[in-house]
Amino acid sequence: MAGHSKFKNIMYRKGAQDKKRASQFGKFGREITVAAKMGGPDPDMNPRLRTAILAARAGNMPKDNIDRAVKKGAGAGEGEDFEEIRYEGYGPGGVAVIVETLTDNRNRTASEIRAAFNKNGGNLGETGSVSFMFDHVGEIRYPSEKADSDTVFEAALEAGADDVDSSDDGHEVICAPESLHEVCGALEETLGEPVSAKLVWKPQNNTPVDESAASTLLKLLEALDDNDDVQTVSANYDIADDILERLTT
Repeated sequence: MAGHSKFKNIMYRKGAQDKKRASQFGKFGREITVAAKMGGPDPDMNPRLRTAILAARAGNMPKDNIDRAVKKGAGAGEGEDFEEIRYEGYGPGGVAVIVETLTDNRNRTASEIRAAFNKNGGNLGETGSVSFMFDHVGEIRYPSEKADSDTVFEAALEAGADDVDSSDDGHEVICAPESLHEVCGALEETLGEPVSAKLVWKPQNNTPVDESAASTLLKLLEALDDNDDVQTVSANYDIADDILERLTT
C-alpha cells in the first residue's frame, strides 16, 4: 500500500506470530464478547459482531473459541464489563499513534499505555491530538488472486464503496464506517468472504522515519501491541523497505 496500502507502513506486527497466538486469540475473543453483549449474538443482525468474527477467522481462531466468546457475551450481563478507550500520542520521529483498547480497569490501562510511550521515546497526548490526521473508515480486503482489479472495482462501486486500491498485495476496498456491514455483505455476494473487514484509522499522510527513530518506534509499537488491553495500534509512519528489513530480521 503506497502511502496507506502497505500494511507494514501502517501497523507493525512481530514476525514471531506463533508466540503471540494465544494473546491474539484473547483480543479477538474480547472483541467478540463485547460485540455480542452490546448487539446480540446473531452476526447477521449485529454488524460489529460479524466484523469481529471475520477478523477472528482471518487470524485462524478456532471456531470453538469464537462460539464460546459469543455465548459469553450473550450471557445476560455475566462476566467482565469492558470499556472502550482510545489513546493518542506521538512516537519517535514525530509519528502519530492511535491506540484502541478494551479494558476492565481504565487506571491500569492508562498507566501501562503511558509507560510504553515514555519508555520508548514517545509522548502520550489528549484524545483528539492526532486523530485529525487520520480518516476513520471501513476497510475490506481481498487477496489479489480473488479477481482482477476491474472486477473488484465494479463490484465495490455497485456495493457503495468509496475507493479501491488494488496492488500485488491484494485489493483494499474503502467505505464509510457506518456502511461497512452493508458494503461487505454486498461484496460477499459477488466476490465471496473477504480476508478481513474492519474499521481502521487510515493516515492521510505518512511520516518518513530514519533508521535511528525507526528502531525505537518499532519497540514502542511492539510494546503497545503486546498489551492485552490493546486491540489495535495505528500509526502514520513510512519506513523504507531496506531499513525495515534490517530492523526486523
